[in-house]
Amino acid sequence: MNPNGFSAGENGAFEISGQVTFQTVPQFLAYTDQWLRDSTQAVTIDMHKVTLADSAGLALMLEWMQLARAANRELSFANIPEQMHDLIRVNGLEKVFQL
Repeated sequence: MNPNGFSAGENGAFEISGQVTFQTVPQFLAYTDQWLRDSTQAVTIDMHKVTLADSAGLALMLEWMQLARAANRELSFANIPEQMHDLIRVNGLEKVFQL
């Protein structure tokens, strides 16, 4: 896997790794079909290997939540990095991410 990667696990689990920033969000967005349409079960995106994230990464998470909702799919995020927690708090999105 390259330093910025997306990999499928089992039972609707996916993992993203590396930097989730303005430069890499298009790469991660390209994986949307893989988790959104290739399975009918609830999806968890594990972020424990994310090394850097910015507001574009937060925007990606929100976009994924919108797409999942539109497709009637359950989506959750696991191991959200602390810097993402900070962005979520600053933007008043704790309820959206159930933090």
